[in-house]
Amino acid sequence: MSSFAAALGALDVRLGHGDGPVAFGGTLGAEELLAAYRHGLFPLPAADVYASAYNEALYGEAVEAGEVALLPGRADPYALAWWSPDPRPVIAPDGVRLGSRLARRLRNRSSWWTSADRAFGRVLAACAEGRQPVWLTEELAAALMRLHELGAAHSGEVWEGEELIGGVFGVAVGPVLSLDSMFHRRPDAARVAVADLGARFGAAGGRLLDAQWDGPHVRSLGAEPMARSRYLAELSGEGRGGVGVGVPDGAPLSAARLGRPG
Repeated sequence: MSSFAAALGALDVRLGHGDGPVAFGGTLGAEELLAAYRHGLFPLPAADVYASAYNEALYGEAVEAGEVALLPGRADPYALAWWSPDPRPVIAPDGVRLGSRLARRLRNRSSWWTSADRAFGRVLAACAEGRQPVWLTEELAAALMRLHELGAAHSGEVWEGEELIGGVFGVAVGPVLSLDSMFHRRPDAARVAVADLGARFGAAGGRLLDAQWDGPHVRSLGAEPMARSRYLAELSGEGRGGVGVGVPDGAPLSAARLGRPG
């Protein structure tokens, strides 16, 4: 077991403040990243040395007081923050809200089609494009690509002809798919991507979509707050009888099906 994995095992995420990072430091290899997701954490790398210095200025006293953990493996621990918000915004896989107008448009006029894991690298790049501050660093992107190769990270894509017009990606841990980011090149294409990947994940046995950061946009998608303690229990599959979750089916499908009443 690596020192990072051992430190994660000793970290009681339930004790961290819900409105700030629970840890700094560590590494961003694929195995370490997956271990962090399994403990209910997700990373937020600093964009540059100035962002790292800001983290230290903002949270240094909490670290010194032992309220925020320091994980081994990084010369500048403040260059990598780990978050586990409380409460956590979550959505049922079949509960992504499209709205009546979009559902009608998909049902009656849309030629859009969807897929999963067909263009993970392109979705990753599109989600990073033009975003400020930069959080999807080259190091994090490389770890996510490796997780995709290992079958733990997934993307949902929306297409118009052969043009990629929307997408979402995230990391699956047991019954939970933690959605990291989304993008669109047509109005509502990102929303369709989330609904489609959620439906595929649910069909494979998934139980929960984790939207990570709460806010008006994820609430408009149907997210509801869940206490972190309950989220961690869901993440571990507690009380689920060990039911396994398969890989989402990636076959091309018409987006029109998403607009039909259930």
